Amino acid sequence: MTPASPRPLWRDARRLRASWHAWLSNEAQSSGPGWMQWVWTLLFSCALAVGFTILGFVMNSSTARWTDPRAWGWWYSKNVIVCVTIGVIIQSLFAILTPLVGGRARIRAWPDWKRTVFFSGLPVVGTVIGWIPGMWLAGMSRWVKLDWAEGGKIIGITAALSLLITFVLHHWFASKNRQLKAERRATEAQLRLLQGQIEPHFLFNTLANVHSLIDYDAAKAKEMLGAFTAYLRASLGGLRRETGPLEDELALASAYLTVLQTRMEDRLRFEIHATPEARAFPLPPMLLQPLVENAVHHGLEPKIEGGCVRVDAALRDGALVVTIRDDGVGPGASRRAGNGIALANLRERLMAQYGDRASLTLEPAEPGCRVTLRVPVDA
Repeated sequence: MTPASPRPLWRDARRLRASWHAWLSNEAQSSGPGWMQWVWTLLFSCALAVGFTILGFVMNSSTARWTDPRAWGWWYSKNVIVCVTIGVIIQSLFAILTPLVGGRARIRAWPDWKRTVFFSGLPVVGTVIGWIPGMWLAGMSRWVKLDWAEGGKIIGITAALSLLITFVLHHWFASKNRQLKAERRATEAQLRLLQGQIEPHFLFNTLANVHSLIDYDAAKAKEMLGAFTAYLRASLGGLRRETGPLEDELALASAYLTVLQTRMEDRLRFEIHATPEARAFPLPPMLLQPLVENAVHHGLEPKIEGGCVRVDAALRDGALVVTIRDDGVGPGASRRAGNGIALANLRERLMAQYGDRASLTLEPAEPGCRVTLRVPVDA
């Protein structure tokens, strides 16, 4: 399998959808570059201006003007300027205040009423602040110069409409976000269950090797059975928790490689190196196991003389970086089919858990293949 270069954001429907949900719900895992949040704000403001233009024609325009494209264009341009001004101010308020209150993770821990007040209140404040400069920029200063009673009435109607729109969107997308979380938990549980099941050929081959070793090398049979028992204990234990330290994942990888090493003998060597900080880092279970299995099954087993699998883990540049490297046949056409399925499943799990802040890349190592997993420390 040749490594696929990351697609541009505008061509990746999954990342665009995650970024859109993050902008609307303000509760989803942060996805996409920060500038995309401003793009969504501008696009939403332009769409909202369409509604205000139609509303203005319904309330104030004569029937004859409904067929005048110039009138529609004139009013839409004015509404766009006002809506974009208000949208930029609201987005700026969120950008400034969200870190001050502890960030998205802290906000997600708030009770529902507190999140509702925060996400519904800031748009109202932004509307009140942005209405006057928006009208001035649109060249409609005569509306700003109205007496306080009339001006206050217009601002009040606009703020009430903004509150209503924000309230409906917030609750609708909060409901969708809860649904997405439920689906993510179900998918995660299913993936963990499937990954926790021992493949029949691995189970039978291991037991057959143990059986054959008992007759002429009891010590080696005992060693292999102990490693296999440790593998079963670690893999089944992963099904009972949502996260665990990287240390547990490394122990599972070590037990798995020890079992295979007993069967492949000199054709398989492995090394595992990790800093103490990396070993304590929490991860969803069964993330490394498929990568180690791929390195042996697709990289070393097709190679007559075998090779070495090396696992390195450390905290670097604000992320946990785990590298699995083999010196086998490399990520070309000679690797066995099916390698991409495991990587695709892992990328789906990472996207569901961390958004696009985590990554999984595959590249040639000359010789062999290198897979790099990056998970943000602040996750």
